[in-house]
Amino acid sequence: MSATLEKPAQRRAGTSGPWSAPPRPAWEEEPGRAGLAGKGLVLSLACLGILFPIWIVVVTSLSSRKTIDEAGGLVMIPKGVTFVAYQELLSGGQVTRAAVISVLITLVGTLFSMAVSVLCAYGLSRTGSLGHRWLLLALLATMFFSAGLIPTYLLVQSLGLTDSYLALILPSAISVFNILVLRGFFMGISQELVDSARIDGAGDFRILWQIVMPLSRAVLAVITLFYAVGYWSAWFNASLYLNDQDMMPLQNVMIQLVQKQEAPVGLGQAIKTGQLSGLAVQMAVMVMALLPVAVLSPFVQKHFKKGMLTGAVKG
Repeated sequence: MSATLEKPAQRRAGTSGPWSAPPRPAWEEEPGRAGLAGKGLVLSLACLGILFPIWIVVVTSLSSRKTIDEAGGLVMIPKGVTFVAYQELLSGGQVTRAAVISVLITLVGTLFSMAVSVLCAYGLSRTGSLGHRWLLLALLATMFFSAGLIPTYLLVQSLGLTDSYLALILPSAISVFNILVLRGFFMGISQELVDSARIDGAGDFRILWQIVMPLSRAVLAVITLFYAVGYWSAWFNASLYLNDQDMMPLQNVMIQLVQKQEAPVGLGQAIKTGQLSGLAVQMAVMVMALLPVAVLSPFVQKHFKKGMLTGAVKG
């Protein structure tokens, strides 16, 4: 009985224990039942507003043409499940090729961006490195001033990168914001640890690889996700620099299908003959585009607070 009576007191005092809550400031009152109910209602509505459109997209992609016609468009209540749309998309046509292109561009681009960003951030985090202050100011200037779209296109064209996959990676390979976050996190690592490794004969690359990077897994995971999502979701560079439809990534093919500009040959024939619903194909492509991000995000979510906030505050 006494233990039961002590639980609310422990929560109010912020003491440690299995029933304790995070300590509150002295001026902050405990939320009442109305406040807790209001927070729960707002969070529930927010979750519903996010999940309901995703539910409609997934259900429509798994519905037959008859079900979609009966619903008059998007399907909210499933009436049977069919994977015809996904089978047609993954049967080796343009969508399959575009998905493979997107995966390769995301992998190669993310590795390249992370390598350059980590090296740049580590160099800028060493206050005694040559010209680090001027380099930092130069990077900060690019966050506020840019040459514009036309000079960027002319530069890519003069380098001969048009109709090349490098045009999808190099123009957007570096994010100054991500470099600053990495730099702030690297500066928070104990300097004594780095100095002790240097005394033992370790060089900068070995210190970075064996000491700094293992201690920075949280921020590295977050920045990797940022770059990967950016490459996976990018479509503008492909529409600007690529003219060959066979080189288009998944996002551009999805735009073509959603806007009904041009459907792949096999899909177009199946849609015209009534074997497949065009709306189901559009929703299936959306699911394919959203699936990698939806799968990876929960695994990196736990690193967001430690990686982003710590890196930003210590910078």
